[in-house]
Amino acid sequence: MQDSHRSGLLFALGGFALLSLGDVLVKSMAGAWPGTAIAALRYVFGALGLGIILLVREGPRGFAFPKLRWQVLRGLSVAMSAVSFFSAVHLMPIGEATAISFTSPMITALLSAILLSEPMRKETWIATVVAFSGVLVILRPNLSLLGPVALLPVVAASGMALLMVANRKVAGTGSLLSMQFNVALIGAGFLCLGTWAGHESGIHFFQVPALPMPVLIKCAVIAISASCAHALIYVATTRAGPASIAPMTYVQLLLAGTFGWVLFGERPDLVAALGALVIVGAGLYLWRAGKPPSEPAMTD
Repeated sequence: MQDSHRSGLLFALGGFALLSLGDVLVKSMAGAWPGTAIAALRYVFGALGLGIILLVREGPRGFAFPKLRWQVLRGLSVAMSAVSFFSAVHLMPIGEATAISFTSPMITALLSAILLSEPMRKETWIATVVAFSGVLVILRPNLSLLGPVALLPVVAASGMALLMVANRKVAGTGSLLSMQFNVALIGAGFLCLGTWAGHESGIHFFQVPALPMPVLIKCAVIAISASCAHALIYVATTRAGPASIAPMTYVQLLLAGTFGWVLFGERPDLVAALGALVIVGAGLYLWRAGKPPSEPAMTD
């Protein structure tokens, strides 16, 4: 039992580390392609790969969309989260954007209370207030420099939270693989539409130039690494349980800050680091107070 628990933690560590590597690749494409197009291509690759695996393993019957409206909401949510986060890491230090995205569990609890009529615990209210105070600390310089664009990581966290809520409504209606394919396919559709709309808007930030080969390769690597990361995290939950691996998600934040510093020269100031610690503290408090209201947030 102890060996299973230990191996579960190692699987979780590997999964969250892979997610951080994917974020680094997204950051490395800043200026080469817009975040909208990168997100769209990443999910097109993901949908194609998952679709092939689904066809081999389950045949045509695996391509079903039970509770279609909630499936559409799942796809819209993941699209909103991906394009917001990918754009955020192009404009902001990757460590700061990642730290803000860790408000997702608290936002999930708020949305669950609103959409699913779930009770809000006192601990959840405390964690939410504390976490968003940390967000305000991190946003302190970015709001003055970027304006409302600095709120993109909050939008990304909200999209992930909405995905968690929608996941509960479709739980048990299909296999894990089919659920992954559904969200990837619908998300890719929304992202392709958003990429086209952004390009046609005439806004320079959303203009899509010819596809460079390095971007194509990196998007394919991100799609593969994210799928492997999710598989590792799933195995980790079966071996150690969701509550046990929840704190491991903060490895992603630590690696994001380290990679940002080493690879992109994004040295965090003490105030931003303090804000990140406040958010981490709120998440750990919520975890210790009881079972988390959602799975750990995953920015991919």
